[in-house]
Amino acid sequence: MTQTQQTQTAQSQTEQDAPAPTHMRAPVPVQTRSGRFTSTEVSDFPAVTGREPMWKYTPVARIQELTTGELDGSPYAYDVTAAKGFSSLWVGRGDSRVGSAGTPEDRASANAWTAFEQALLLSISADRGADGSVGDHREITLTRSTLGGAPRAAHTIVEVAPGAVATLILQNSGPAHLTENVEFVLGKDADLTVVSLQEWDDDALHVAAHFAELAEGARLKHVAVTLGGAVVRLNPSVHLGGARSNAELLGAYFADSTQHLEQQVYVFHDGPETRSRVTYKGALQGEGARAVWIGDVLIGRKAVGTDTYEQNRNLVLTDGARADSVPNLEIETGDIVGAGHASATGRFDDEQLFYLQSRGITEDEARRLVVRGFLSEIVQQIGSPALQERLQAKIEDELQATPVGAGR
Repeated sequence: MTQTQQTQTAQSQTEQDAPAPTHMRAPVPVQTRSGRFTSTEVSDFPAVTGREPMWKYTPVARIQELTTGELDGSPYAYDVTAAKGFSSLWVGRGDSRVGSAGTPEDRASANAWTAFEQALLLSISADRGADGSVGDHREITLTRSTLGGAPRAAHTIVEVAPGAVATLILQNSGPAHLTENVEFVLGKDADLTVVSLQEWDDDALHVAAHFAELAEGARLKHVAVTLGGAVVRLNPSVHLGGARSNAELLGAYFADSTQHLEQQVYVFHDGPETRSRVTYKGALQGEGARAVWIGDVLIGRKAVGTDTYEQNRNLVLTDGARADSVPNLEIETGDIVGAGHASATGRFDDEQLFYLQSRGITEDEARRLVVRGFLSEIVQQIGSPALQERLQAKIEDELQATPVGAGR
């Protein structure tokens, strides 16, 4: 197997039991999140059935073409804003930067890795002045809107030089049947805010794995906003390998009828004195609306002084909608600053609605105000006023499309 990490299995036996024949032994399920099998070759993964732990919440039949089918891995058209110290170009599969941040853990990700012909390399330099000082913060927008409806694979590498500071907006819209891998490699003391916007057409399919590798003192703010698409599964994974590296993972999503929006987050604290915060919030309305959030945090043996907290909040607006929320925390060292997790799924706060209505606000408008405020907590942390305003308007459009609370 190429670039394959085998997970070790074990089977405990009582002293009285004789070892079973090799062909009868069953592997013990992986107990540590970092112990999952990984490979860049799709043939190394069995067919997806939906019974696997990482797929059991996903409508695998709806995305089968992305896990088993042939994919178009050729370069595609994109638009990108110009910025000082920023460049974009296609590089070959053999480029040394491919695989710098991670390796696929599932068949869809491996299928994309096997199929892509060239990777899109986005490089952000430190833009230092003559005196050695870092230049102004830059905002860069990459737009993809013409991917089409044929099954496609993509690979993107975002390389951030030591000391560089920037915001990168990955804007996705239009038709797509896409599975992809995106790598973020942050040098020492780099500071990157990345905003991944999923505003796909209603019938779009999107399965993405985001991998981030943080060097000493690096800071990453990863914001995932998902409002469009039939099935969208975006799994960000962050390795805090450098001392005092910092990651903040934020997410906002709004699922309508029959829409499936899924996020599986993994934060691995591997270096000393690292910090992470994970906050995802979502709203759901309509028959068959589904949201899935799984948050895995692993504090490794070397990660002394870790400070971490993750939380997920879901607001179910109508009957027939469902949210699954699964936070997981593994700690391999006792020398930490703090660690915790929280999860909650519920309906409107009746007292909050009563308060607003007592001020002369209609029930429908009160419900919209509650949802808008609920999701705005995430949107307002992006740091780009123009983008925040546009996303607030998009959320308002979602709320206007179907009366909030209809069908209760």
